[in-house]
Amino acid sequence: MTEPIDEKWINKKVSRRDILKLTGVGAAGVAIGATSLGGVIKAMGSDVFEPVADSTRAINKVDFYGKYQSGITTPVQTNIYFASLDVLFTSKKDLQELFQKWTPLVERLMNGELMVDLTTNTRIPTGDTGEAAGMDVANLSITIGVGPSLFDKLGISHLKPAELKDLPHFPKDQLQKEFTGGDICIQACADDPQVAFHAVRNLVRAASGKVEIKWSQAGFNSFPADGGTPRNLFAFKDGTVNPTITDEKDLNKVVWVDKGWLKDGTYLVARKIQMHLETWDRTSLKDQEATFGRYRDSGAPFGKTKEFDDFDVEAKDSKGEYIMPDTSHVHLARKSGARILRRSYSYASGVMSNTGEHDAGLIFISFQKDPAQFTTVQNSLGRLDKMNEYITHRGSAVFACFPGVQKGSYLGEALFNAV
Repeated sequence: MTEPIDEKWINKKVSRRDILKLTGVGAAGVAIGATSLGGVIKAMGSDVFEPVADSTRAINKVDFYGKYQSGITTPVQTNIYFASLDVLFTSKKDLQELFQKWTPLVERLMNGELMVDLTTNTRIPTGDTGEAAGMDVANLSITIGVGPSLFDKLGISHLKPAELKDLPHFPKDQLQKEFTGGDICIQACADDPQVAFHAVRNLVRAASGKVEIKWSQAGFNSFPADGGTPRNLFAFKDGTVNPTITDEKDLNKVVWVDKGWLKDGTYLVARKIQMHLETWDRTSLKDQEATFGRYRDSGAPFGKTKEFDDFDVEAKDSKGEYIMPDTSHVHLARKSGARILRRSYSYASGVMSNTGEHDAGLIFISFQKDPAQFTTVQNSLGRLDKMNEYITHRGSAVFACFPGVQKGSYLGEALFNAV
């Protein structure tokens, strides 16, 4: 994370006042310890700046620019830091300025560069918190979305897509307010936990006074040594039945929105799911497998031998009984007929203060072109899902994730062009 500062880094919408703050230049225009200010000083007379391009030198880099945002169909990394934010302003203009300010900063982070660190003056805060300095960019991806509450808060409800609304209450939900909802989300995924955390920390810091974190969750994935699907904390493979991330035709059916200002964007559903490991650990392997409807070691569905073998959810054995138990998680999910793109991570956050049990589970993330796809699956699981004996849904949120950014544009620009 040590590439030199590119004097063109600043997005064309970042204000002169922001530059003064970030470079350590005083209100009177006097430098107070700033270095390498050539490009910045030349730009001081104008509010127009050009963004930098995706770096061709960074190792293990995910591109920022493109038709779609990163972190959706990007190959899954090993770590996530997910944050749900509340805004502290009430105008559409403030929101626009926030995304214009964030755009070049997200770009720099994904290039493996420090946010801003142009000062050697130890008497003022640095432009970047520094914990990712010198580190590999670690395939960092950053995904930004907006929640339904934001539109009402800013008086722009007419721009809120009809599909963007809080999820209904599902059977067995025990949602906690402190892990539910939010105006904006930042999903940072990377192959290093500190790189992911650094990204969220610094974006929130750059928006100080404009946003505050409502809730957040770090997570991790562990992949088999020979590759393949990661396992959750119940030791079962998680995310087997997913659209292929290279199949554009299928992704258009399942993931990408095809209308309005959100075209080429998607909807993110986040659920914080506590997994009751102590109860699970006292359950026989036979019952564990019947709960999922899959064999633990191979990941194959009941009656099959390989993880990705297709199956008929209605298939029965010679006794007329379902091969895959009709209360199993896989049976009920398949029966719903709906599909989503899962991108979930495990989490472990110590112990529950009131019970002493593990505070651990799944930060469930899914992407779909309509949140109704997730709702359909969840309603199918309902009260019948045998998995309900072992999990509790503690948090929930839904966000509309912007389409990708083209050069010369900024995050969410289509929203602000909509009428």
